[in-house]
Amino acid sequence: MKLYAKLFVILCCAILLAVSGTACSKKQVKQEAPATTVPEESDLNAKEFVEPSEIDPALAKIFKDIYFDFDRYNLKPEAKKTLDSIAEWLKNNASYRVLIEGHCDERGTNEYNLALGERRANSAKTYLIGLGIAEKRISTISYGEEKPQCTEHNESCWSKNRRDHFLLARK
Repeated sequence: MKLYAKLFVILCCAILLAVSGTACSKKQVKQEAPATTVPEESDLNAKEFVEPSEIDPALAKIFKDIYFDFDRYNLKPEAKKTLDSIAEWLKNNASYRVLIEGHCDERGTNEYNLALGERRANSAKTYLIGLGIAEKRISTISYGEEKPQCTEHNESCWSKNRRDHFLLARK
């Protein structure tokens, strides 16, 4: 009888180890991305960047936020249209630089969201460079989940936080 009890305990332990080892969700595994930090504002001189509407209220129609799907950083067709307009404006206004802020919703670790926000900002930067905007005129920063546009805990709100936001500064 004791042999069966020992085998039962060993079997239970093996099952617990197997279950706990595979219990990590897909999201938890993804969150092991390398940690990224938000650059210090002094390193970027982010204080010199302003909302485009502060320069000219009409710029709010050009420099609109672009949005991303959950856990993605690829540009949607509507985002590309916005970036096309931004590139055209930047070509016609060579004395300006743009700062692209990458943002995420609250789901995921801080480290993962900072890395994802960075990838989102860089995807917009790469697209603008492809349209002929000089790389030195484009800065990026990731805020991850730290500056939400909406603070409710639902998909409608989260979708508003998965974005790139644009600011301008004179050269």
